[in-house]
Amino acid sequence: MVSSGEDNQTERPRCRSLWCQIRSLAPPLIVEAGRRETAGPAVVPELAVSDIQASLSFWCDLLGFEVSYDRPEARFAYLVRGPLQAMLCERNGRREPSEMQHPFGRGINLQMTVGDIDPILKALHAADWPLYEQPGSAWYRVGDQELGQREFLVQDPDGYLIRFAEDLGTRPPSRS
Repeated sequence: MVSSGEDNQTERPRCRSLWCQIRSLAPPLIVEAGRRETAGPAVVPELAVSDIQASLSFWCDLLGFEVSYDRPEARFAYLVRGPLQAMLCERNGRREPSEMQHPFGRGINLQMTVGDIDPILKALHAADWPLYEQPGSAWYRVGDQELGQREFLVQDPDGYLIRFAEDLGTRPPSRS
């Protein structure tokens, strides 16, 4: 496997102000047996937003994402936070299978696993951003064990529901 493109050791920009600092850094391109593909997750959500700057402020300044690359003329940004990735695109009438009404994310709940939810909670609290669901522990049965996570839910400026979770480990199933 051969990587091409820029050296990916370059530090990605942090959003430090109301408006995110944007710098173009494409994800690594993998070339293998004549195929070209971008390394990364197989599924990355692209969220239609009503105001790209307001969304960048929320996603970067409060949730800790960074802009990996952007296309300002298209009002588009590709965001990363460790292994988490999301795309934001200001609504432009394309790829809208039906009429968009706020909140845009009806029926979708994006779970994002992080090492510690407390820094995100502190940033949201400092910004007086309301939580959709307060932090709590949840245990989910998977096969012969339960997987635990500490989680909370928040909505972004366009109403997308985001569940941040940190791992609590496993335990034997509880009796019901």
